[in-house]
Order: sequence, then C-alpha cells, then structure tokens
Amino acid sequence: MKSIITLFTISLLFITSISFAQKKIEASNIMKDIKAGKNISIKDAIIVGTLDFTFMDDAMDKPPRKKKSSWFNWNSGNSTNQITKLIGVNISFTNCTFKDDVLAYIPNEDSGYTFTASFEEEAIFKNCNFERKAMFKYSRFERNADFSETTFRDDSTFKYAKFDKNIDFSNTLFHEIATFKYAKYNKHVSFSNATFKDSATFKYTQFNNGVSFKNTKFEEDLNIKYMKVSGEFNITNMNVAYEIDSKSTKINGKSFNKYLIDEK
Repeated sequence: MKSIITLFTISLLFITSISFAQKKIEASNIMKDIKAGKNISIKDAIIVGTLDFTFMDDAMDKPPRKKKSSWFNWNSGNSTNQITKLIGVNISFTNCTFKDDVLAYIPNEDSGYTFTASFEEEAIFKNCNFERKAMFKYSRFERNADFSETTFRDDSTFKYAKFDKNIDFSNTLFHEIATFKYAKYNKHVSFSNATFKDSATFKYTQFNNGVSFKNTKFEEDLNIKYMKVSGEFNITNMNVAYEIDSKSTKINGKSFNKYLIDEK
C-alpha cells in the first residue's frame, strides 16, 4: 500500500512540475511584439487570450488605402473585400498550448470585410496544442512552415492556404473536421502518422511536389475530389475507416483508382 501511495505522489509531483514549467503569456503581448517588428520565439508556454494575426481591430480603425503596405485589400470578384495583414517577422511556437482562438482568418459581417493574415517569414507551430479554433483560411506561407506533432482540438481550416516553401504536418492530430480544400503546396508535404478523428477534406488541393500519407489514419470519411498530385504519392499503410471520394482525382495524370492498380 505504501509503495502505491509513493508512486502516486511521484506521479503527481511530475505532473505538477510540468504545469509549472509552462509559463503563461498573454496573446496581446505577442501581438504587441509583432507590431514592434520583433521575431517571436516561444517555447513551453501557455498562450492566454485570442491571438489575432489579422489585427482586425487596428485595420478597422484605419481602413487600408495603399496596396502592399502593412495591410492590403483586394476584391475577389464578388462583393466581399479581403484585407490581409502581412506578418513580416519570424513566428515560432514550440510545445505551446493555445487556450483561446488562433486566428489568421476572420469574416466580419458588420463591416463586410474578411480579415486574413499571411506570413512572409517562417511560421512554426511545432508540438503545440490548439484548444480552440485554428483558422488559417487564405493564409500564404512564403517561407518554411511547420505544424508537426501538433494537436487541433477544435475547428481548423487551411482552405485556400498557399505554402511556397517546406511544410510539415506529420504526427498531427485533428479532433474535428479538418479542411484543406483548395490548398496549394509547392514543396513536398508530409501528413505521415497523422490522425484525423473526423472527416478530412482535400478537395481541389494541389500537391505540386509530392505528398506523404504514410501511416495516416482517417477515422471518418476522406474527400479528395479533384485533388491533383505531381510527384511522390506515398499512401503506405494509410487507413480510411469509411468512404474515399476520389471523383476526378489525378495522381501524376492518372485517376486515383488507376494509380492504385498500377502500383500493385
């Protein structure tokens, strides 16, 4: 009995020490540093408060006039104006927990604007935990980006996102629906050993230099309609629990089913 109590005490102390090891940082302070042009490099921290990379409040105070300033706006062909904040500093979070929303995409019905953020330098979110929304719709990542070993517990979207350089989604865990619809990858990307607990959508996604789904688990449906892949298409030990919708999918010019037959 004494040994059991001792073991429990040691475990409790270990968990407590981990909790104390992660310092708390206000999201508002991070945003102040970004505005001041400071690189962000944070490890072993709990981020409290909404982290708004779009800086929507600032943009609402002074609507942008000049393209390619800190903000630029453009009309996408319909009545919705998009205002994009350009993040010009390195962003790096390692082993961090985001307690509130992380937003690089905010549709604001009151103003009629859609606020987004794009990253001109590195954007690293490695071994992190997004407890609330992680919204990167329309974001462009001009340098290396890394979301490996990260957990998304709430809604997440990379719809229309563009990745110009190296990008890694290996060992990620998505608890809710994960959307990569219309995303574009110019370099090889890995989703190896990732787990999708809910439906995953790669409809119209473009992989221009290969993709790996090695050991990836899709525990619900997988939508890859109209997806295009050029280069490596590694689906070794990929597991899909329910349906794969592969209408008009092209793997190096071949249909998905033809590719599977040829690879056998």
